[in-house]
Amino acid sequence: MQEITNKIYYVGVNDRNKTLFEGLWPLPYGVSYNSYLIDDEKVCLIDTVEVDFFTQFIEHIHEVIGDRPVDYLVVNHMEPDHSGSIALIKKYYPHIQIIGNKKTFQMMEGFYGIQDGTVEVKNGDSIELGSHTLNFVLTPMVHWPETMVTLCGSVLFSGDAFGCFGALNGGIIDEQINCDAFWLEMIRYYSNIVGKYGTPVQNALKKLEGVKLDYICATHGPVWHQYIDKVVAEYDRMSKYETEPGLVICYGTMYGNTERAAEVIARAASEAGVKNIVMYNVSKTHHSYIIRDVFRYKGLIVGAPTYNTALYHEMWASKAVSEIARWNEEKLHYEPVGEPVEIKQSLTPETKAACEALGRAMAERLKG
Repeated sequence: MQEITNKIYYVGVNDRNKTLFEGLWPLPYGVSYNSYLIDDEKVCLIDTVEVDFFTQFIEHIHEVIGDRPVDYLVVNHMEPDHSGSIALIKKYYPHIQIIGNKKTFQMMEGFYGIQDGTVEVKNGDSIELGSHTLNFVLTPMVHWPETMVTLCGSVLFSGDAFGCFGALNGGIIDEQINCDAFWLEMIRYYSNIVGKYGTPVQNALKKLEGVKLDYICATHGPVWHQYIDKVVAEYDRMSKYETEPGLVICYGTMYGNTERAAEVIARAASEAGVKNIVMYNVSKTHHSYIIRDVFRYKGLIVGAPTYNTALYHEMWASKAVSEIARWNEEKLHYEPVGEPVEIKQSLTPETKAACEALGRAMAERLKG
C-alpha cells in the first residue's frame, strides 16, 4: 500500500463492476472507495469501504501494520459505501474505538446496531495518536447531517468533499495520474450529489480558511496534492453557483419537431456569439450529465412536447410551456430570458422566427 506522507497510508479499493452509483449515477470509469491508515503509537483507520470489498480491505491494512491491532476508527461520513465495513472491522478488531460525532452514532446504531466502544467528538476537539494529532471539524449537510472532516497536520481527510467519480488506475496521488478524466467527473459528482447544499459547503470552506493543506484525502477519487488550489477553487465556485459563459439546451422529442426547434435556437445563439453550446435529447442522455452541464454553464433552455395533457415524461400543449414556467417559478428560480415559444404540431415560419429570437435573446443575455 502506498505511503502518502509521514506514515499515512492509502488502504482503499476500486470498484470497476458497479454500473450505477447509489443506484442512480452511471459509472463509466468506475469509482474508488478510499480509506486511510495512520501508523503511530496508536494506529488509526480513517473511514472504511463498501462491505463487498472487506477481504481486500483487510489485506491492505495487514500489508501496512501486520498483526498489530487498529486502535481507532474515525468515521467522517456514514453512507454505507464508507461505513459498510464498520461491523466487520469491529469483529476483526474487538477493542477498536470508533470516533465520530453525536449524529454519527445515532446513524451507526440504526445501520449496524453498534452502541459501544465509541468516542464522541465535537467541533474543534482533538485526539493524540503519538506524533500525529487529529483535529475534528464538523461540516453538517456536506452532504449528510453527520458529516465531518479530520485534520492531521497539513493533511485533510475530507470525506465525500472534494471527491469525484472514477476508479484509480494504479496511481493514488494526483501527480502520479493523468487527471484529465477526473475534472468533469468531479463536477458531475458534486452537482448531482452535493449540489443543493451550496450554503453548507460554503460554511465548511470558511471553517478551513487559512489552514495550510499539503494533501486532501477524499473518500472518492485521487488524493489531491499538486492540484489542491484548483480543487478547492472548483468547490468554492460550484457552491456559490457561479457559472461560465455557455448554454445548455435540453429537450424531449417524440417525432422530431421539438428537436428541430432546439436546432434553430442553437443556431441563432451561435450566430449571435455563444461558443459553448451543449444540446441534450433527454431520452438518450442520462440526466446526471445534463445536471453537470447546467451547473457549468450560465444559460439553460428547455423544451418538451405535451404528452397526455402534461409534460413529456422524460422532461421534468399550451400545457408544456405553462408547466415549464411553473416549475421555474416554484423550483428552479432561473431568470427568464426572451419569450417562450409554443409550437403546435410542427415548425412554421412564425414559430421558427420565434425560436431564432429566443436564441438571440439568450445570447445577448449571456454576453451581457
